[in-house]
Amino acid sequence: MNKKVRASARVGIRDVAAAAGVSPTTVSHALSGARAINPETRTRVLATAEKLGYSPDLRARGMRSSRTFTVGLLSDTIAVTPYAGQLISGAQDAAALHQSVVLALDSTGDKQRELLGIRTLMDHRVDGLIYARMWHQEVQIPPELTSVPVVVANASSTNTGHSSVVPDEHRIGVDATNHLISFGHKKIGFATVATRVPAALGRERGFRQALADASIDVNESWIAAKSTGAKGGREAGRALLEREDRPTAIFCFNDEMAMGVYQVAADLGLSIPDDLSVIGVDDLQLITQALLPTLSTVALPHYEMGHWAVSQLFAEISGDRTANDSELLRCQLVQRDSVAVPKE
Repeated sequence: MNKKVRASARVGIRDVAAAAGVSPTTVSHALSGARAINPETRTRVLATAEKLGYSPDLRARGMRSSRTFTVGLLSDTIAVTPYAGQLISGAQDAAALHQSVVLALDSTGDKQRELLGIRTLMDHRVDGLIYARMWHQEVQIPPELTSVPVVVANASSTNTGHSSVVPDEHRIGVDATNHLISFGHKKIGFATVATRVPAALGRERGFRQALADASIDVNESWIAAKSTGAKGGREAGRALLEREDRPTAIFCFNDEMAMGVYQVAADLGLSIPDDLSVIGVDDLQLITQALLPTLSTVALPHYEMGHWAVSQLFAEISGDRTANDSELLRCQLVQRDSVAVPKE
């Protein structure tokens, strides 16, 4: 009998098992993630399945396991944020490792649309759901989601019993401020937001800690809390730069505020980075690489958050992890051209 699988035939689990030199049961566990197996074996099985062009019969699998091999992702502002693609991409890549797909819906911040989205995902009998936000905040999980496993992404939950993944906001503040200190800056301002959300609170704590660790006093008058975005950045920039004792460097809550600070600096005849160093947060490349000089920033881990959330969800479904884990992800400092040694 010819052991080669004909191109016209549907490749099955037994074909993958024979080619990988393992049992069909091992192939099933490797593809579904339902049970832990040797990592090298799992890698070999997945590579073999891909080489043979194996695709699961999802209808048959669903009938046997009462699963649909779909994951819901419900967010608030997918349509209007540049970060959503990265978070969804990470979620899709993690789901693909479990032969599953992601159904992503956007509530646009509207409660009624969110309820409609929940009903839609429940009607599709998703195996679990990622409840995501596009900026770090505290959320309450809707009671309509009590029947499925839920993992929170880029937010922390007021409900107990739900895992969550967020950026390490405190470390963002420490790393950004330390970057300015490493160039010799001691007169450092902070352009932040007035809303006391976890992102703002964590970054300010990190800012203060970095200064304290370097034995630099915090000048409270160099902390300007305004609205988010470029407009808030311009307001913060004027508050900080139209002073006789202006700072030589500014840590900005996000890249949009940093853009506003750039605009004010130009209006006041200040050169970046010669007269003023600036660092942001997000790595929104429409801004960071368009500004001249290009903006140093701290990149938020949207892809990693999406990947972690879905991986955690499948681990909870299989019983390998408890539904109460929390993960702080370290963020990457991206050094460009907006920070230099101060003149003073």
